[in-house]
Amino acid sequence: MVTIRKYEERDSENVKFACLNAEGYDSIPDEETAELVLHTFCEYYIEREPENCFVVDDDGRAVGFIISAESFEPYKKALHEEYCEMVKPLGEERYNWSRASTEIHEKFKEEYPAHFHINILPEYQRVGAGGKLINALFEHYRNKGVKGIMLCCSAANEVGLGFYKKYGFKVLEETKDDVAFGMKL
Repeated sequence: MVTIRKYEERDSENVKFACLNAEGYDSIPDEETAELVLHTFCEYYIEREPENCFVVDDDGRAVGFIISAESFEPYKKALHEEYCEMVKPLGEERYNWSRASTEIHEKFKEEYPAHFHINILPEYQRVGAGGKLINALFEHYRNKGVKGIMLCCSAANEVGLGFYKKYGFKVLEETKDDVAFGMKL
């Protein structure tokens, strides 16, 4: 039986594995793209804000996660000054893409200062773990007085889009590639 618990440092490798192997990321073509994804969408959260991260635990092993930043500005500063710099050796296009990943959050940072990423390994999906992760994170942020939270989802991720709409997230913006969702806490 899976449970939800706070992220611990020992979960790092399993969280990175889930980040690269959850549904929607099954087309990571090479190690450089994997580095790009981890530097841009994973490492900041577990290294800088582990207190704002939760995992799906299966007998001591993290098989999914919700990782988050409580406030946009400190996140953006660290991402641009440190984590995007780790992407630089992977080429200018990837570097620019990594830096641009904060643009949509910038638009909504006042109303939705927190944001999150959620990934669950395919064999643990559709059993209620996603909702439990979101509930744990929302309760955590409500207790801290955070007023709103957002996320971005690939426009091609029909399962994810349906989940967020069903859960009650409000669509903030749609592009051809992404949909930004927000929820007041």
